[in-house]
Amino acid sequence: MIDPISDSAPEQALDQEQQQDSLQAHFQPNISADEIEQVYHLKRAQPLLQVFTALFHGGFDGVLVRLLVLRELAADTASSSFTRADINTRLAYLLPESLETVLMRLRTNQLLAWDAQQAVYRVTPMARNVLSAIDGLLTLGKEEDTADMGFLLSQVAGAQVMGGVTVDQLNHLLGRLVDLTEEFSDAIASGSEFRLRASQAKWHMACDWVEKGSEILRAITSDENADSATHRAAQAIGRAQSALLNMQGMFSRALNQIERQRVHLGQSGLSTTDIKRWLLLHEDLASLAEGAIDQPVVPLFITPAEMIDVAETELLADRASNVVSNGLPTGTDAPTTVSDGPAMQQELDEWLARLSDFAALGNFPSIADEGPKSIPVQDSLLPATFAVASYRASLLPLLGDADEARLQGATAELARLPVTFTPSDEMIQLPDLHVAAMSLASLSLSLNPEGDKSDE
Repeated sequence: MIDPISDSAPEQALDQEQQQDSLQAHFQPNISADEIEQVYHLKRAQPLLQVFTALFHGGFDGVLVRLLVLRELAADTASSSFTRADINTRLAYLLPESLETVLMRLRTNQLLAWDAQQAVYRVTPMARNVLSAIDGLLTLGKEEDTADMGFLLSQVAGAQVMGGVTVDQLNHLLGRLVDLTEEFSDAIASGSEFRLRASQAKWHMACDWVEKGSEILRAITSDENADSATHRAAQAIGRAQSALLNMQGMFSRALNQIERQRVHLGQSGLSTTDIKRWLLLHEDLASLAEGAIDQPVVPLFITPAEMIDVAETELLADRASNVVSNGLPTGTDAPTTVSDGPAMQQELDEWLARLSDFAALGNFPSIADEGPKSIPVQDSLLPATFAVASYRASLLPLLGDADEARLQGATAELARLPVTFTPSDEMIQLPDLHVAAMSLASLSLSLNPEGDKSDE
């Protein structure tokens, strides 16, 4: 015979009346607590809620010891009953006084049942249900679930398999999806790269759970025995999942925008993101300044009166320097300067005349009509000094330049010549007094398919 701990009927009625009065004290005077639907459901679950109160009331150390004792006894599947000697042996690492207190609390709140005839303890079914729920939550807490959807989805999946999924369970899952969507939207609106990347990792985890839960939702929506409220909740979860999946493009656009605006520090390859990531690795940023500054920076302040005095002094000094005390200064001859413009222009004209002769198959070089139509570039640049040869070589890329040919002037005439400049990466040694080596290149005539006859 199992002996439950119970009070007399008058005492129970008195306790219920006191509880009702204390509960009503939290509501408005014109509102009855029994008129609230959720109060009715919670009152129906009072035995179960009292079990959680017995386990989790008080400090964390006391809660830990109660769960430890209950889990140790429930984990022993060799026997369904335990004598006090068995309990003392199994929990010998606890003090006898502490063990006695815990056993009394568990027995009083229907987590342990005492069989007076056989003098043994038994773990009640309610205690096993509570431990199963707690173990499931603890197991999922060990896994890397940054989206915090695993436990909610497992509850929905288990209830759906057993045929007892409720609207409240679906609403809990729907609420978590809405929270995640708002969290990701805030991260995108913040413009913070670090917050975006952290939210994107959580988004990928949430999408994995969404993919796992899609089959469960399809089973719920296709169940003909489910009521309309369950169908509506499942459809709302489907819409929330779609909104969550559509945020991939928003993450990509936000990260691309940050990538375009990233600032790099010179040619070092470091960016502001790298600097911030390095700074986040240091808990004490002030310690980085140790040894970097010999003495504190002393700020200098200036009052408006001092600013006016300085401005007035500068203004009067400038005026005094411009005053001519002894009349106008005597005149002086302007310095004689030699302009290199005409010499450079003459060199350009001579160079243009030589290339024009070559283009007309004339005297540069002296070749006949049957001669070659291209010559090495050094034959056109030399003989000349190194400066003149360098100047001529700098003008060669203008040959055939369409943009330059549309302009006016000597360089435009040079660009319109039917001469093609063909450079290469090789070098050629030259027997010249001023130029020892030169890039291997050639000048060739640009003739149309009919040759010179079209020009006649």
